[in-house]
Amino acid sequence: MSLSSKIFLGMAAGVVLGTLFNIIGTNQWFAADLVAWLVNSAFDVVGQIFIASLKLLVVPLVFVSLVCGAAAMGVNARMGQMAIKTLSLYLLTTAIAVSSALLIANLIDPGVGIEMTSTATYEAGPAPSVKEVLINIFPTNPIRAMAEGNMLQIIVFALLMGVAITRSGDTGNRLLDFFESTNAVIMTMVTFLMHLAPWGVFCLLTKLFSELGIAAIADLAKYFFTVALVLLLHGLGVYSVLFKVLTRLSPWVLLKNIRPAVLFAFSTSSSSATVPVTLNVAEKRLGLDNSVASFTVPLGATINMDGTAIMQGVATVFIAQAFQVDISLGGYLAVILTATLASIGTAGVPGVGLVTLSLVLQQVGLPVEGIALIIGVDRLLDMMRTAVNVTGDCMVSTVVARSEGLLDEALFQDMTDRDEFQEGADEPPVHRRSE
Repeated sequence: MSLSSKIFLGMAAGVVLGTLFNIIGTNQWFAADLVAWLVNSAFDVVGQIFIASLKLLVVPLVFVSLVCGAAAMGVNARMGQMAIKTLSLYLLTTAIAVSSALLIANLIDPGVGIEMTSTATYEAGPAPSVKEVLINIFPTNPIRAMAEGNMLQIIVFALLMGVAITRSGDTGNRLLDFFESTNAVIMTMVTFLMHLAPWGVFCLLTKLFSELGIAAIADLAKYFFTVALVLLLHGLGVYSVLFKVLTRLSPWVLLKNIRPAVLFAFSTSSSSATVPVTLNVAEKRLGLDNSVASFTVPLGATINMDGTAIMQGVATVFIAQAFQVDISLGGYLAVILTATLASIGTAGVPGVGLVTLSLVLQQVGLPVEGIALIIGVDRLLDMMRTAVNVTGDCMVSTVVARSEGLLDEALFQDMTDRDEFQEGADEPPVHRRSE
């Protein structure tokens, strides 16, 4: 079985066993304590250790891989052009996402007839100014940036390091040898960990569905399925159309080849934790050159939050209708702008979309405590929107690589359902800067 098939099997088994545990724990009082102990002492422990082990590799992998990519790119204008293309595409897809969410939500009206009865409150922190956002992109202490996992600062420092290596002659080449060797070792560590992915996914979903239950979805079914519908249309429709128009390649091939990354994103609800898998898929299944993938994938995990923007758009309409508040056209434009810009500063970790949603609600004068209405189903929707985010990362990365002439089309078109993490797989490509 390929890795993606094993992960899918682990997901299905986790959903079934978790749902069974939820039914037993709810209806069989004498077994509730046993189920709770088993879930918290076994499945949750294994799942959290797996996530922690994967996060361990994110910072060193992104930093080392991006240094190699920037050095391979050389001191020319291509890096600037690639950055402009990547940022433009990420912002464009996010704006489309939130716009379509607002349009479809107003057609379906998920909040009509719902009366706000929750007394829960939600304290939102102050939104950073544009000046602070720009200044905070540049690190004052690269070690602290790595310790805190500040991805934008890590990307900036890695780019500077890669460019400096290209300007340092033989000394730079010796340092580049070290980084390329380190990159190969880290990818081997990723391979080791990926063999445990089906078990980690199984434990994570067993824990989640043992707590979620069916009632949480039934109470907010209209909101839940509205968000799910927009996510599906964006992930399969909008991305496919953009990809076909911009590359003339088959969207079906793209979607088939990125399955391992999408399934893993769905299981972990974390774009950041999925970065090692996405990078491996981008290079070994999509045929992207390391100099492109090492830049576009980590950047996408940081600023490309189309799924989050969709949730924010639908949630804004839902909460406004629940409170019977009319939002003007200017208010909807403010939602589009705020959600698009807020996605840039959204961390790729579970549940952070609710934090940025508070900024959007404040922008249009809606009560922030309305977030309490949707918390019950947000965890499952978080899984779905993370899968959409990672799909967007892969799509944009492939478009940029194709435009730069750095896409191996023969590898991209290879539809073999292979295990890209198998032992003895090809080593990561070694790049040298052009003289």
